[in-house]
Amino acid sequence: MGINCTDKIVILRYGKIFRGNKVKNAMLAGAKGVVLYSDPADYCAEGVKPYPEGWNLPEGGAQRGNILNLNGSGDPLTPGYPAKEYTYRFRLDEGVGLPKIPVHPIGYRDAVHLLKNMGGASPPPDWKGALNVSYRIGPGFIGDFALNKVRMNVHSYNQVTRIYNVIGQIKGAQEPDRIVILGGHRDAWVFGGIDPVTGASGTHETVRAAGKLLQKGWRPRRTLIFASWDAEEFGLLGSTEWAEENAKMLQQRAVAYINADSTIEGMYTLRVDCTPSLHTLAYDITKQVMSPEEGEEGMTLYDSWHKRDNWTDNRDAPRISKLGSGSDFEAYFIRLGIASGRAKYTKNRKTERYSTYPVYHSVYETFELVERFYDPTFRRMEAVTRVRGGLVFRLADAPVLPLDCNEYALALSQYAHTIHRLAQKHPQEMERYAVTFDALFSAVDNFTQAVQEFQQHLNTLDTTNSLSVRMVNDQLMYLERAFIDPLGLPGRPFHRHVVFAPSSHNKYMGESFPGIYDALFDIENAAEPERAWSEVKRQISIAAFTVNAAADTLRPL
Repeated sequence: MGINCTDKIVILRYGKIFRGNKVKNAMLAGAKGVVLYSDPADYCAEGVKPYPEGWNLPEGGAQRGNILNLNGSGDPLTPGYPAKEYTYRFRLDEGVGLPKIPVHPIGYRDAVHLLKNMGGASPPPDWKGALNVSYRIGPGFIGDFALNKVRMNVHSYNQVTRIYNVIGQIKGAQEPDRIVILGGHRDAWVFGGIDPVTGASGTHETVRAAGKLLQKGWRPRRTLIFASWDAEEFGLLGSTEWAEENAKMLQQRAVAYINADSTIEGMYTLRVDCTPSLHTLAYDITKQVMSPEEGEEGMTLYDSWHKRDNWTDNRDAPRISKLGSGSDFEAYFIRLGIASGRAKYTKNRKTERYSTYPVYHSVYETFELVERFYDPTFRRMEAVTRVRGGLVFRLADAPVLPLDCNEYALALSQYAHTIHRLAQKHPQEMERYAVTFDALFSAVDNFTQAVQEFQQHLNTLDTTNSLSVRMVNDQLMYLERAFIDPLGLPGRPFHRHVVFAPSSHNKYMGESFPGIYDALFDIENAAEPERAWSEVKRQISIAAFTVNAAADTLRPL
């Protein structure tokens, strides 16, 4: 709309995308301060009362949250390396991703006083929230308030302090050098009634169950690691630093990482985000867990999930989403190439339009919130914990790893066609600059053929030959690693997965073929079109090479 934000304080609505991306956008526009507020349109469900009478956000509720723009995770003073006593640290003013301007969150009771007197043009219709104000864009105020200014006083500080990860281990009986990790954080912004305590308590129960099995003489085939991460809320610090410290070992030995953040973000159905090779296992596990919903006694969680959230695009199965970021799997999946997944209970994403759950990261996120509204019987928490536990124990115990390459081949084909359609929105430019996706489609075909041959080999595998089993397991385990580019994505070396990465424009959302996607983003406004389309061609070639290389890892020796 052509509004100059230079040296202005801007007020932003929470919701839709990661708050750190909002702050980054404001900084790029020249703002000198940011006020973030929670609008009822984004943080109040229809027909629900504010807490404590209901589970909506009260008018004074403010969402806390980190605003790091690290293009990765971890300690901003030691990017890429573990923050140990001996580690070189950048100065605070050099901290990677730390905001350069003050930022403060407020509730909508306070936001009204700023918004109702704002001047300027009317906003686009979809910018209007649910407050009884005009939502004018500004800058400045109108009427009696025309000479008023906003002053920000933010009393926050930066400090280097010690954090603690708690790591437990059950050594594997047959393959102790192969590791399956269940990890989740325990730090909270306030009481953490949902985030992270619903997840942390589930992890404790899983550990307790493993302990009981140990007492009965059981031991897993592979080593199980249970991790309680610290300082997740400050930018995935604990999990990332442990991943950086143990990167060499994990790249050699880690089979999979299952994340155990909040088990609940809604009351409707299951949500699973994972790498494609875990799709089949997720379906198998949910067929063995019963639905927690009243009136669905005797129904499996799979059938309940399928009924509520069918993957209507191209298959008749429950929907599984791509991994983005926003929780502790990021370093393991996007940086190290370890097969990863997570499960939680979620809202109805078709009809419930609010962002996250309304009291997210606020003082109202209490135990009573869960007990009275979200999960009075705790059966939803139990069902999600069974799914997570089922994934971990099957990955740790199955003689042949339950990773499905066929699902990866299907996903790569779908992602290649999706990114091709995005590029085809510019047919003239594609023709002018000779942009073609033939190499990528050919690579996906090669990968699919390699998967089919590998699957034939698996079907005839002599499972009594431990060396043969170990060889195919290594191929399955290292497949995810094959999609890692050691140079990383352009402008964000922490993110090294060529097939999956968080969106550069919304850290919460996962993108497929992110190098190509980022090169195409807003390309119609590129200052130098020829250079921009040249970068698209470069990213297509990197993706094609990587997919071909991954196919080679599945071929017989």
